[in-house]
Amino acid sequence: MEKDANIAGYWVKALIEKFIATSPLNTMQNEDGEPAWDTALVGFASGADPIWQQYKEYVGAFHWTPWEVFNQHCPEEPAAAAELTVISWVLPQRQAVRKANRLAKKYPSEEWTRIRVYGEAFNVDLRRHVVKSLKDVGHAAVAPMLVPNWTIVKSQRFSYASSWSERHVAHAAGLGTFGLCDGLITARGKAMRVGSVVAKIKIQSTPRPYADHRAYCLYFANGTCGKCIDRCPVRAITTAGHDKEKCRQHLALSRDYVKKTYNFEGYGCGLCQVGVPCESGIPVKAAREALERGELPPPPPPLA
Repeated sequence: MEKDANIAGYWVKALIEKFIATSPLNTMQNEDGEPAWDTALVGFASGADPIWQQYKEYVGAFHWTPWEVFNQHCPEEPAAAAELTVISWVLPQRQAVRKANRLAKKYPSEEWTRIRVYGEAFNVDLRRHVVKSLKDVGHAAVAPMLVPNWTIVKSQRFSYASSWSERHVAHAAGLGTFGLCDGLITARGKAMRVGSVVAKIKIQSTPRPYADHRAYCLYFANGTCGKCIDRCPVRAITTAGHDKEKCRQHLALSRDYVKKTYNFEGYGCGLCQVGVPCESGIPVKAAREALERGELPPPPPPLA
């Protein structure tokens, strides 16, 4: 059974990597026809992992468990939580895109904005491709971000939250921890986008190589850094955390800038994701070296 679960994991990873490498949809839609993405990190989490219930308690009761969203949208294939696997992937920003946005002071570079629009459009296509490919070989699946009732929720604790958070899913699948600005710091850094699918398939879970949900952030690890505070053009990041309302307002204003400056419809920012130590890797040396050695910490305490 474990062997079959490992084989299934390799198959899914190869499926994602091949689509990135060969799909004509993977494009920034610029004059040079550059690809939006060139690689992916992939992780897996069991639908029965206790962390999903922790998210309900920590994020809010509105945040779906894999079992809830799967059985809502795949009623013809009812499944118990333990029969489900959550497939999560990280799409790291390419070096040229990160370099361009490092120069930005208030609004995003054209390259970064193209990724926000066209790169995420490819991410949507990737979700659909994974769902279809799984169904083609007999495994019911759903992409929670694409279902009609996915929604953003006004949260007293977090200002804004959603019924399925791709970053929290990636954290559950062993792909990263959170930083001061709320971004997810992965082995390839914080400059990235994420996606996920829930499927009725048994795949070996990816171990979470961290004991704390902020283990990769220098500020939370040892009280240093805070570079993302300086990068934010509207002071939406402080030592107290991330002001999502200020951030949202700035993103809304960026639409006019993008239209006038780059001549296409879009928005973005991402300044806090580049020009910082966690841009393209894990800056906390001890955590990075432990990950490289494959060391696993003791089970973490509940989120708080």
